[in-house]
Amino acid sequence: MLFNSYVFVAVFLPLALAGFAAAGGIGRSTATGWLIAMSLLFLGWWKADFVVLLLISIVGNYLIAMAIWRAGPRVRTAILAAGITGNLAALIWFKYLAAIFGALRDLGLAIPAFADPVLPLGISFFTFTQIGFLLDCRDGTEARRGLLDYALFVTFFPHLIAGPVLNSRDILPQLDTPATWRLSPANIAVGLGFFLIGLLKKTMLADPLSAVAAPGFAAPEALTLLEAWRAALSWALQLYFDFSGYSDMAIGVARMFNIRFPVNFDSPYKAQSVIEYWQRWHMSLTRFLTGTLYTPLAMAVMRYRRGRGWRTDRTGQRTLGGFASMIALPTVVTMGLAGVWHGSGLTFLVFGLLHALFLGVNHAWRLFRRGPPSSRRVAIAGRVLLTFLCVLLGAIVFRAPTLGAAADLLVGMAGGHGIVLVPDDPGHAVLAIVWLGALFALVWAGPNSQQIMREAAAMSPAWMLWRPNLAWAVAFGCAATLGLMSIGGTGEFLYFQF
Repeated sequence: MLFNSYVFVAVFLPLALAGFAAAGGIGRSTATGWLIAMSLLFLGWWKADFVVLLLISIVGNYLIAMAIWRAGPRVRTAILAAGITGNLAALIWFKYLAAIFGALRDLGLAIPAFADPVLPLGISFFTFTQIGFLLDCRDGTEARRGLLDYALFVTFFPHLIAGPVLNSRDILPQLDTPATWRLSPANIAVGLGFFLIGLLKKTMLADPLSAVAAPGFAAPEALTLLEAWRAALSWALQLYFDFSGYSDMAIGVARMFNIRFPVNFDSPYKAQSVIEYWQRWHMSLTRFLTGTLYTPLAMAVMRYRRGRGWRTDRTGQRTLGGFASMIALPTVVTMGLAGVWHGSGLTFLVFGLLHALFLGVNHAWRLFRRGPPSSRRVAIAGRVLLTFLCVLLGAIVFRAPTLGAAADLLVGMAGGHGIVLVPDDPGHAVLAIVWLGALFALVWAGPNSQQIMREAAAMSPAWMLWRPNLAWAVAFGCAATLGLMSIGGTGEFLYFQF
């Protein structure tokens, strides 16, 4: 079930809220059970088999968590390793086995098509969420929890399809607050605001851009200079507004049920470096990979170097061996796996390695530059533009069906397929350029949803801040009308099956 569908907006969400209000009046356990049931219905709307898999995963991981809670310090690590292995094995089986079978068929092996597993919705997100929970249990930062609380933490439908990757330390304490189990008009108002902003981003901005990006990536070898740039920039904006829209809608729906999700998208195209970009884009995934992969690997390298008397400070990092082992190695491993996490094709691996290269150069620049970066507006704009061009290159590889198609599009952007400055329909071309310019102005100069809804009020001019008054009610009423009128024919979210 999609957030941007009539069945969700007109039936599922009102029913879920009404049932939550009634169940909350009975008791916390009843309300918890209601939300779990609605979350399973939300997932089962696609395929009932997905529900069975999710329940098996929840029960299995909860049993592992119980074993960790009961075990001594030495045994916990072994139990944790077994739990992580099981989770990753399930993820590999469902997410990558079909691609492996396809490669084997290309080599001539007779593998029947029915052997390919179907990719369950949200498996990457609920798998990472549960791995994070097991790590917290091992570290002692997560106390024992009942099965109902744990099941709600994993299944809560606003995050189930495309994140964010939830942290138990952020979410589970909220379940202990009595006010969580009573409908709050203030939270419903704020949640609706986030939801409507996200709905407009998805239906009015992201989906129409697909009409330009999709044909361009389907036949990149035929695109001239302006056509190639238009396809690439349209895709960059489509990806931006699609994932931003989903993140807003997820935060908004969770807020209606009094749950505050972590910010998962913070104007990443305003970033002045690739390091900062990853601190703003899919923030929950970045935190998860940093905490579970990059930091442990970097610390292991540092312990290895200290054991041999080698330097691990900034001076040590400036040496070739120090930089390669303490910065480049963890970055390449982390970003390579992040790329593969997005998909099983070679393009996703190259996408991850490209960003590893960008991050490595970024870290090297920080290590060897003299003095702080310039605060002049021209310098800031230059850093933002350079960062965006790096991100655009990665996005092209990410979207292209093959590396050859990505290369064709890049050749077209360099004018290798011809330069046509005056197209056959100049009026349409001018309008397209103006529209893309307006969208980039919105991205680079406009406030984001967190600023508008006063989650970071100090960052916004007063007139942009949401207020519970008539003017904002009318504005959101118009937004709801436009969003609902645009729902028909809209597509799935781009992170729909990662």
